[in-house]
Amino acid sequence: MRVTKKLLLGSVVATAALVLAACAPSTEPGGESTGDGSGPSEVTVGIVTSESGPLAGYGKQYLDAFKAGLDYVTDGTGEIDGTTINVEYKDDAGDPDKAVTVVKELIGEGVNIIAGTAASGVALAVAEQAEQNKVLYISGPAAADALTGINDYTFRSGRQSAQDVATAGTFLDDIDGKKITVFAQDNAFGQGNVAAVDAILGAQGATVTPVLVAEDATEFTPFAQQILAGEPDLVFVAWAGATSGAMWQALSQQGVLDEIPVVTGLGDSATFGAYGEASEKISFLNHYFPGAPDNEVNTAMVEAIEGAGGTPDLFSPDGFNAAIMIAHAIAEGDGEVDAMVSALEGFEFEGPKGAMTVRESDHALIQEMYQVKLVADGDAFVPELVDTVSADDVAPAEAE
Repeated sequence: MRVTKKLLLGSVVATAALVLAACAPSTEPGGESTGDGSGPSEVTVGIVTSESGPLAGYGKQYLDAFKAGLDYVTDGTGEIDGTTINVEYKDDAGDPDKAVTVVKELIGEGVNIIAGTAASGVALAVAEQAEQNKVLYISGPAAADALTGINDYTFRSGRQSAQDVATAGTFLDDIDGKKITVFAQDNAFGQGNVAAVDAILGAQGATVTPVLVAEDATEFTPFAQQILAGEPDLVFVAWAGATSGAMWQALSQQGVLDEIPVVTGLGDSATFGAYGEASEKISFLNHYFPGAPDNEVNTAMVEAIEGAGGTPDLFSPDGFNAAIMIAHAIAEGDGEVDAMVSALEGFEFEGPKGAMTVRESDHALIQEMYQVKLVADGDAFVPELVDTVSADDVAPAEAE
């Protein structure tokens, strides 16, 4: 099979249940199955993510890479093993209610594969719909740990907060007895980071205190002062969206970066200039930047995105991985949901970040992470790889 030859690091062994499901006639709209395992003539995939709203930039990164990945995995044909993959793109605007509405519309049209979502709150709402309606759902950049193991139908094509936190831990020594402040937005993403830091670093003896900020806040000086008053040994910052620059400016102006070690995730390229001279005072964990991995898939993705006029960035692998996972699920499962779920469980493939594994037990995506620093390049700052952290070292605990 073309997908397997091109993408798998090792062979995928089909279970008896998968074989039986693949042989059952499909009744999916948009294509007719012969009942002999050859699959439907076409399958429609619904891509639901932020094309507008506060995370529209993340949505664009995902979409540009998804299109590049679909072209890559189908050799430019838009077909996999004789099945044409049609795509309907929907904007959720970062709003869970809007996302649920468009997902219900797609499901009503017969779509049984949904992917995308940049916002964790949206992803959690869509995951609930996936379980209720028994459709395959592959979340994108949304990082909330609660998605992992939430139900049998939900997977992820990106990393999760626990992997960020575990990577932050690789910068630190002697955590036992230390005070750690988590500075984050008061949303699913921020709350997920607090829970992850408490579970991972708290388990190593740290006392974890959250400082949570409303998503619509624009003045951050009082929160910077609150951090200083707590006198932590370390500040872990988990932040996303357009207010990043103002937040970092407040931390710098109030002296937080001078007084306390700060660890945070390196965001997309739009944020590289937000830290200013403070860049050298921050330790960055990182999900992805184009210069971090060195492999043929990453090269192909970068060239395809740039060739289409886009810019590869933080969440590009999430879109590219989603295309690989969807193509594999369709090829192995003939578009039938339970068979596609079985096909993805334990799936190993080569993505832009290298070796990827969909953990069978809870659908976590096991992957390498990066330690990064920002270095001056003229009037700008650019990321430079410090170290690659092995996938096993930052694998999240298995969901119960």
